[in-house]
This record gives sequence, structure tokens and C-alpha cells, in this order.
Amino acid sequence: MPNDFNRQIIDEFRANEGRVGGPFEGGRLILLTTTGARSGAPHTTPLGYLPDESGRILVIASAGGAPRHPDWFRNIQADPHVTVEDGIFTYPARAVVLAGAERDAAFTRAAEADPGWSAYQAKTTRTIPVVALERIGGGPPQAASWGAALVRIHDAFRRELALIRREAATAGPRVGAQLRVNCLAVCQGLHHHHTHEDDGMFVGLAAQRPDLAPTLDRLRDEHVRVAALVDRLRAVVGDQDTDPAEVRRQVDQLTDELERHLAYEEEQLVPVLDALG
Repeated sequence: MPNDFNRQIIDEFRANEGRVGGPFEGGRLILLTTTGARSGAPHTTPLGYLPDESGRILVIASAGGAPRHPDWFRNIQADPHVTVEDGIFTYPARAVVLAGAERDAAFTRAAEADPGWSAYQAKTTRTIPVVALERIGGGPPQAASWGAALVRIHDAFRRELALIRREAATAGPRVGAQLRVNCLAVCQGLHHHHTHEDDGMFVGLAAQRPDLAPTLDRLRDEHVRVAALVDRLRAVVGDQDTDPAEVRRQVDQLTDELERHLAYEEEQLVPVLDALG
């Protein structure tokens, strides 16, 4: 059973689509449900995470620098099949414990983004594990309607870009490796989402509602503009000598353009999607 502190965070997370206060406020947080190694019962733990450029997310078994691995880590060693809740999606995943150079590089990125990880490692003689969570299934977000589902997906992008905007604003004289990964991960997510809309949802809507053609044409044009900004951000963060001020400018431009696009899409399509059921 979760302790009282974790229970409070879990309840708040689920009640507010992944948003919580306290030490996790404004950060990246998931709920990880594992199967108890001894009990066989499900155990849910709130954890901070880092995006990974391969599309996975990474969690770190720090246990605050305690001498023993946390329970959730011992559970995934016994059974790597887990469930992840990110506030928008709930999906099955496979937990992979990183090893060797891959683990070291991931931990170095994490410590660069938050020196607290290094402090935890300094407190213990064990090598703190890094675990990659690989999504292996799951569908659209749980929502009352298709329109509400679209808004929840949009809100996930809004939150991630807000985090990146804050991270970029506090970057030092050089762009950190984890900030690069975070930018590339959100760029990849936007590309997949807009491709899915262009090739799937928009095609279906056009067939049912021919009167939406001007709206869908505008949205496709906006996808092209967003894609150009995404490509520019990719190029900037991919340059090891990039000035962090340029990263901030590109993140701001992408965020502003995307906010306008998302607002227009919701205004035009949410009522239609809700009416279609």
C-alpha cells in the first residue's frame, strides 16, 4: 500500500489530470504501477521522469540515496510488465533496466538537469539504476467525448512546452544534454500527432462534414508552419555550439504558434467531434 504522502499525490494526480502541488509541482510526473514481487498485488508509486529521444521515458531508482533499491524497482526486476499513467494516457509498458554506458549517459543527463540526482548517488554505495519504460499498447486518452480527448492531448503538449520553456529560460551558458532530448522528444510527439490528424481524423471528418473543408485546409496549413518551426528547433538543439538564447527564441516561437493553432482547432473541431459522439 502507498504511504500517506504517496497516497495524497496519487489522489491529487488522478483528480487533476496529472497536475499536483508540493515537491512535484510544475515537474514531470507519472504514476507507475508494478506487481509486488512477493504479494503479487499491484503497487502504484508517483515518480519523476525524463523524456528519452527514442520515445521512451526514464525513471531513476534513487530512493533518496537510501542503501537499498526502492520497492518498485525490485518489483520490476521480478516482473517488468507495468502500467504508466501520465495524466492524459494510461498504458501498458515494459520496464528495461539500463546498463553500462547507456545507463551512465542517461544518469549524467539527469544529473545535469537536476543536481539532486548526483547528491543521491553520493549518499549511497549502490549504483542508482536508471529504468526505461517502453510503451507496448494503449489507445486514446480516457475522456467523456472525442472532443474532450483532443483537448487532453493538446493540454499534454501545452504542459510539456511550458516545462521546456522554463528549462530553456534557466539554461546556463551551454545547452544541456537533457534539454536537447526534451526538445527533440516534444518535436517528435508533435510530428506524430499532426501526421495522425492529417492522415486519419481530418480524412474522416472531411467525409462526414464536407462543409469543414476550409477549416481543415487551414489546420493543415498550420501543421506545415508548425513543422517548419519544429525542424528549426531540432536544428538549433542539434548544434553543440548553439547559444541558449537562440534555443529560447525558437522554443518561444514554436510555443506561440502552437498555442494559436491548438486554440483554433479546439474552437472549430471540439463541438463537431462531440456532436459525432
